[in-house]
Amino acid sequence: MTSRVVDDSLAGERLDVIVARLAGLSRARAQKLLAEGLVTVDGLQRKANYRAVAGERLEMVIPPLRVPEILPEDILLEILHEDEDVLVLNKPQGLVVHPAAGHSSGTLVNALLHHCPVLSGVGGYARPGIIHRLDKDTSGVLVVTKSDRAHLFLAGQFKEHSVTREYVAIVHGNMAAEQGVIDAPIARHPRERKKMAVAAPGSGRRAVTRYRVLERFDAFMLLALRLETGRTHQIRVHLAAIGHPVVNDPVYGPKKSKLRADCRPVRAGESGGQALHARLLGFRHPADGRYVDFSAEPPQEFRQLLSELRRKKAGGAAHASQKADYGCGDNPPRPDQNRP
Repeated sequence: MTSRVVDDSLAGERLDVIVARLAGLSRARAQKLLAEGLVTVDGLQRKANYRAVAGERLEMVIPPLRVPEILPEDILLEILHEDEDVLVLNKPQGLVVHPAAGHSSGTLVNALLHHCPVLSGVGGYARPGIIHRLDKDTSGVLVVTKSDRAHLFLAGQFKEHSVTREYVAIVHGNMAAEQGVIDAPIARHPRERKKMAVAAPGSGRRAVTRYRVLERFDAFMLLALRLETGRTHQIRVHLAAIGHPVVNDPVYGPKKSKLRADCRPVRAGESGGQALHARLLGFRHPADGRYVDFSAEPPQEFRQLLSELRRKKAGGAAHASQKADYGCGDNPPRPDQNRP
């Protein structure tokens, strides 16, 4: 049992917030302890929304967490590059990166443990080798670290926003501009806690996305995008906020039933694939600091949708063989060009 006294700095706060801070727990776990009667205030059980008073004594019984074992699984990986320090792969749509609530198996981590038993441990037991993530329904290039040294070297680059991250997306609508910058902070949605949202100025975390129009269709666009920051769901939230959500985005996109017939992408109902792909990832290699980048073509569903939009635009002309230029254009100097 842990005993703590509420001081002036915590007085007036919700009890679940106080328990989380004093015990170093997530707020969700603090609420669970309160619901199970494992926390008392001066000997009395209180609800999570109780406002504590300075001088009150909290008694907390905190059972140890039972961490589920993460097992190796023989899941096919498309490996773009592998060496002693890093593994770069093309993550498919539908693959969750690491185990979490509702996804205890069948994740990228399970696949990595089967392919490469030795991975960096800096990210914790449930995230071996994981230095960054892609959403479940986003495909594309992702790097994994094999050692703590490599992990820390790359983590510094992600923190400095010096990693090159380029995406392509098919989005709803059309805009007048050919290119632009979305500079809008992102925070947790105030009501739907599993979602993110553009926050009011001065709140949330700064998020910057650059975009360029590659192709236009009647009710859609093909965009090239570059992240200057890497917030959760950043591209999806930013594009939805300016009225151009990613096609087939199950969280931030429009419901298909509410779209006019001419605004429904061909085969969208059949493929269901979110039309967002991480096409290029560039970073300084932990072995010698040289700049390297890796790219991958969008998945078949993305390419098929793009081909059908082109055919529709051309009035049935055969454009299936047309190769897309997915580059962002006007590329800034690579990180190695700014270093001696």
